[in-house]
Amino acid sequence: MTTSEITIKTPVGPLTITERNGFITHCLFTKNPVRLKTTSAVLRSAHHQFDEYFEGQRIDFDLPLAPSGTPFQQSVWDALQTIAYGETWSYQQLAGHVGNPKAFRAAGTANAKNPIGIIIPCHRVILATGKTGSYAGGDDVKIKLLNFEQKGESIAAA
Repeated sequence: MTTSEITIKTPVGPLTITERNGFITHCLFTKNPVRLKTTSAVLRSAHHQFDEYFEGQRIDFDLPLAPSGTPFQQSVWDALQTIAYGETWSYQQLAGHVGNPKAFRAAGTANAKNPIGIIIPCHRVILATGKTGSYAGGDDVKIKLLNFEQKGESIAAA
């Protein structure tokens, strides 16, 4: 089993991306801005795609993903990947998309446990009231990402 990691600087803060055997397993916000060198083609591609995303040249990521979770979590994470760039869903819509509209709390918990942030766009899920709700990268980061995708607003470096 080969595991590689890289921390990249982005306008919303440092992200540590982990690759195992050719698949991205994690993309998490980190406090560690140290940039790790890697020879992994998958991580180089991820870095390049993040650059394109934050430059407004990419709306979807095209990377091999392998998040680890329960079957329900996997179904939620699969559903997240169908939310179009610039759109949002409520937690209830997310639950309905996985076939159980009453399980919005469970869908919210699965959303919060998404190990591959931004690439699997959990930031696109908001409260039914229209409020953003919480986000692993911070509520301000979620708002910046949504405004970037919906309104084309630039993201000031975090």
